Amino acid sequence: RSARVPSLSVPASRENRRAKMKYSTSVSSSRRKSRKAHFSAPSSVRRKIMSSPLSTELRTKHGVRAVPIRKDDEVTVVRGNFKGREGKVVQVYRKKWVIHIERITREKVNGATVNVGVDPSKVVITKLKIDKDRKALLERKMGKGAEGKGKFTEDEVKAMQDVD
Repeated sequence: RSARVPSLSVPASRENRRAKMKYSTSVSSSRRKSRKAHFSAPSSVRRKIMSSPLSTELRTKHGVRAVPIRKDDEVTVVRGNFKGREGKVVQVYRKKWVIHIERITREKVNGATVNVGVDPSKVVITKLKIDKDRKALLERKMGKGAEGKGKFTEDEVKAMQDVD
């Protein structure tokens, strides 16, 4: 009998394959682990994940793109069956990843009316309920985006305009 000799050459498909670089070695890129972390996230983490974008007026006023949604914010639905409807947030249902909005309800077979859950990413915040914590959050987020935005400082830009 002839003994089987293992092949020394590497298959062509493996040679051409490039290794993807990870940005952070401490964070897994596994779909399975990401989904587990997402769906078993505690309420404090869900709050941040359940953020909604601000309307263009609020965005220019506060210099912030999105904030975690809360109970008395006023919103407009921008996607889905209730697109264009406006109302106040009645409840942020973190366990189900949805928000309940005033006047967005449906009638059950037995005649009872129930709130319909809307995904917070599918609404735009038109009016913020501001308390001291929300104010501090907006100031903190505004400071982050404004400083260090862009490659050059204003002085460098002026100096470059004089070069020609």
